[in-house]
Amino acid sequence: MCGRFVGYRNLDELKEIFPIDCSACEVTANYNVAPSQKILAIFNHQGQNWLDKFHWGLVPFWAKDPSIGNRMINARVETIAEKPSFKNAFKKRRCLIIADGFYEWKGPKGQKQPMLITLPDKKPFAFAGLWENWRKNDLQTPYRSCTIITTEASPSIRDIHHRMPVILKPQVYSQWLNPANQDMTDLKKILEKERLTELISYPVSRQVNSTRNNDASIIEPVVE
Repeated sequence: MCGRFVGYRNLDELKEIFPIDCSACEVTANYNVAPSQKILAIFNHQGQNWLDKFHWGLVPFWAKDPSIGNRMINARVETIAEKPSFKNAFKKRRCLIIADGFYEWKGPKGQKQPMLITLPDKKPFAFAGLWENWRKNDLQTPYRSCTIITTEASPSIRDIHHRMPVILKPQVYSQWLNPANQDMTDLKKILEKERLTELISYPVSRQVNSTRNNDASIIEPVVE
């Protein structure tokens, strides 16, 4: 799964790495990103790739209220094309969720050690995501939300957790974002074959456990 991550690049740095045509939000560092917060995502609208902030926890268009999003922070790649909550977004509304790393906890209950997982070169990357617009009659502005797609953990981090977010290879960003690409078989192949699996991890401060702690010190390595 993916329940906490980190992103700290500025807009200029992101534009050098990701296919961003337009930005509709302020970009600020967040060292302890948690569900229900607004998170940075790239999506395609009318042929342009927009960077904006989405509520983390997908709210399907048919939902009665946004609280369902609390249970929709992740979507399993194995069932994404069949589940009513995700299949429509999987076909038409896909996004890239930007991160510098993600947290998982290792060890027995009561003694769990937070670990920060990153690419070996420490460069930012993109989780495969889905997004939705939810609108109630009294809401003029739609409630925009997203979810992170997860899969089986790669061998490099399997000793920490059995699941991990899908981290897409840069060469498939445009293909993933293109809303005209609605072939479910091809989309599943991207998630299964075009993902980054070589990761590194290191222990960080248990201050990560509280989302009130949110500064650069919590991603520094500590001695276990």
